[in-house]
Amino acid sequence: MPIWLLYALLALSFWGFTGLTQKLSTNHVSAELSFIAYSVAFIPIAAIILWWQPLDWNIPARGWLLAVLGGTLSGFAVLSSFAAYRSGGKASVVTPLIALFPVVTVVLAVVILGERLALREIIGVITAVVAAVALSYEKPSHSIPSTDGHGLNSTPQATHSNANSSDHE
Repeated sequence: MPIWLLYALLALSFWGFTGLTQKLSTNHVSAELSFIAYSVAFIPIAAIILWWQPLDWNIPARGWLLAVLGGTLSGFAVLSSFAAYRSGGKASVVTPLIALFPVVTVVLAVVILGERLALREIIGVITAVVAAVALSYEKPSHSIPSTDGHGLNSTPQATHSNANSSDHE
């Protein structure tokens, strides 16, 4: 097995559990607090990398800018996912929809980087979109979720069998 495949499978596993833990955490605390806890968890990982791996800090300004921009966009994406879970989104619906982000990357790579897609890749992208739509479809609900207008710091709907008032304090 090539090492890149092992890393990809590890990422797949970690991301799979991440969606579940994000949903579970937002059953008990706000999206903002969940995001802060999520972010704090990066500190020991970063410390281990700094200790373990010698790094070349001589990076051009453009490299720093792109790395910080990528981290910022990722932070907003994670905060948005917590808000989606917190405002009543089911993990089985929110997670596959969020998982479509590579389709956005593919479109941007074609438009901005000039990359070309073979027919097989185009079919793969279309299949991914169809799968996410199929997994994300829910019958419309007649109840309106209670939110602050932004999906943040809102009271979640009871989405699990043990929902009680102490879960949301």
